Amino acid sequence: MILAFVGQKGGSGKTTAALAVAAELFARGRRVLLADADPQGSCRTWAAVAAEAGRDCPTVAGVGPDLARPGQLPALAAGYQDVVIDCPPRRADVQRAALTVADLAIVPCGPSAVDAWALGETLELVAAARVVRPHLAAVVLLTRIASRTSIGQGAREALGGCGLPILGAELGYRVAYQEAPAAGLGPAQYAGAGDPTADEVRALVDELLSLAGKPARRAAR
Repeated sequence: MILAFVGQKGGSGKTTAALAVAAELFARGRRVLLADADPQGSCRTWAAVAAEAGRDCPTVAGVGPDLARPGQLPALAAGYQDVVIDCPPRRADVQRAALTVADLAIVPCGPSAVDAWALGETLELVAAARVVRPHLAAVVLLTRIASRTSIGQGAREALGGCGLPILGAELGYRVAYQEAPAAGLGPAQYAGAGDPTADEVRALVDELLSLAGKPARRAAR
């Protein structure tokens, strides 16, 4: 299963979601490669922090716009059950490359109608990729949803005509998503069982595995 978190707009939560999903898949005992395609290198920094703290984490490798070439990501992916690609914003070349190898493209979107309106360029990239790869699946993931507000519903309504399914799972605006990377942990592992953050991440991973036709076996807590 190769998942690509894509989006031309910055601040949509791509890296946060990619880290959360990769860490949760790893916690379930799966062999996971987290491909960091963002020059900022946040995923690689997270892995270094985890190593310094003596924590196990998914394998993290830096990749670039040539990731789809023979001997690059396809060769690396052979040794893993899951590959999660964190794409940078405003780099259409990297995102196009990721879409040529992904099984599922995930487009994170912030909680407002304005965030939804800004997805146009990303949706065009996905549509272009599907011309060549018609079986490429793509979904929208709502992120940074504030509890006890109706903003998320507004985003869902604004996305109604975007042409992509909207995942039922969504990620809230919670402190754990911000604090977990500095601890070298995934948000679900940092928050712990019973915390809304952990529930959100596990629900998201369950849904992604279901879309991929794979059993959602959660780790023992």
